[in-house]
Amino acid sequence: MALSYKARRRVALLVLVVGLPIYILVATVLATTIAPNSFLGTLALYVGLGIVWIMPFKSVFKGIGQADPDADPVRFDDDPQ
Repeated sequence: MALSYKARRRVALLVLVVGLPIYILVATVLATTIAPNSFLGTLALYVGLGIVWIMPFKSVFKGIGQADPDADPVRFDDDPQ
């Protein structure tokens, strides 16, 4: 089932406002427990988790910055000049 453009925008906003801060807290806890003294290990973990979080939501964020494809096109030929 494909989501409409408006639904994808709402889900993307929800993911960014609610999901991402939770994911950041989980990533921080993981980084401090797994590799607390290793700079390179912690850096690799942050880079890996920074890439991995977007994979499930790639289809939701794809095309969000574009104009709504379902909207009526705006016509400017009706100018009363």
